[in-house]
Amino acid sequence: MHRITVTEASQVAEARRRAVAIAQTIGFDETAAGRVALVVTELATNVVKYGVPGEVLVGIYEDGTGSGVEILVLDKGNGFPDLGLALRDGHSTGGSAGEGLGAVRRLSDAFDIVSRPGLGTVVLARLSNPRPATSDGVPLYGAVMVPLKGEVANGDAYAVRERADGWTAIVVDGLGHGPDAAKASEEALRVFRRHRDDPPATILAAVHAGLSHTRGAAVSVARYGRDRATLALAGIGNVAGAVVSGTAIKRTVSLAGTAGHAARRIQEFQYPMQAQDLFVLCSDGIATGWSIDAFPGLAAAHPALVAGVIFRDFARARDDATVLVVREGVT
Repeated sequence: MHRITVTEASQVAEARRRAVAIAQTIGFDETAAGRVALVVTELATNVVKYGVPGEVLVGIYEDGTGSGVEILVLDKGNGFPDLGLALRDGHSTGGSAGEGLGAVRRLSDAFDIVSRPGLGTVVLARLSNPRPATSDGVPLYGAVMVPLKGEVANGDAYAVRERADGWTAIVVDGLGHGPDAAKASEEALRVFRRHRDDPPATILAAVHAGLSHTRGAAVSVARYGRDRATLALAGIGNVAGAVVSGTAIKRTVSLAGTAGHAARRIQEFQYPMQAQDLFVLCSDGIATGWSIDAFPGLAAAHPALVAGVIFRDFARARDDATVLVVREGVT
């Protein structure tokens, strides 16, 4: 994802430029790109007025609901004292041309927001072209994946693949950062795609063998089985997972080692997971003690919004950072 710091008005234009450029690379026409420009401008302007310091993350999403441009706006400002009023279409406390968050919600194909006085605001907006039809029974997921500041290549990678009985997910954290770390992660995803129908431990063993010519990586592979209401996970290294059920967080186990170089054993661990639960998988760029307790009810929000909150509050400045959040789709 592209990351744009927003502290003053000139950076709003930079966020808009990058978002429109991304939209155009995936085939958005002038009208659809204009929607993207309006949404980014409205959200980034709100940060300048009420949420400094903040940042805009812009990338491409693709899941069972469709594909398009994803915008996450993160700030630690004062928050909205009355979120319901702020979301009313046409309400704009700052008199902006876009007429506020209500207009952003109306223009977006997926929209979610969390805000608390004193804790700031995180907003998710997804725009597709053409707009997708509702898709039920597919995994709904979102991710924040941001390279270390100053790096272009991202040493992290992730993938989610739908199955008839659930889904399979992987997060890879290439050793270190920069181009060599990215090569290790890209190779891990290539192996994952070839073996994605195998059990998680078998996939991980194949990734371990396939990374022997790279600098190596931390890797976790998870499989959700709908009929058994179970999550199976196999991991090597410090890609940390958790099942979030309401306010309870069950951390998963990943064994010590480096995929591609040192792994004493590869083992799957089983965890109960219901359809409404969240599964969170983080690279080492996210502090292991993350929590979403500061925002009651956040576990029911869109997975991409949850990922944005965890990234905002728990990202480490010294590494690439990835947060993947997956929930079973609506049935």
